[in-house]
Amino acid sequence: MSKLSTAILRAVPGAFIANSGIGKIGMPAEYSAGVQQAAASGIPAAAKLPADKFGTYLGYAETAIGASLLAPFVSSKLAGAGLAAFSGGLLTMYFRNPENTEADGIRPSQEGLSLSKDVFMLAIGLALMAQGKNK
Repeated sequence: MSKLSTAILRAVPGAFIANSGIGKIGMPAEYSAGVQQAAASGIPAAAKLPADKFGTYLGYAETAIGASLLAPFVSSKLAGAGLAAFSGGLLTMYFRNPENTEADGIRPSQEGLSLSKDVFMLAIGLALMAQGKNK
């Protein structure tokens, strides 16, 4: 893979995720609790974290993942692994909630469309991991 294509694969989701994370840091407790409830539908252990701080914790984690994608000194393999893990977590919310899919359990319903798109981030993460050495 060329350096330009690697930069594109890293910069686009990196900037998006970092921006999303920064927006969650310090979020109001009520909103944080709602985000936690949604996250716990896919990752039940998320319910064990303090509800009023969950959004801030998630914000720091998202910012770190986005920054790792944007930082050229972080290997593509490591940055891709972080992105794959993050998007995999988001996809668990998609697959564990029956309202997100059509009757076949795969195709997205209208409610699940926004989460189903996270499969693209998973594909990008896997592509970066497949590159092997940092490019």
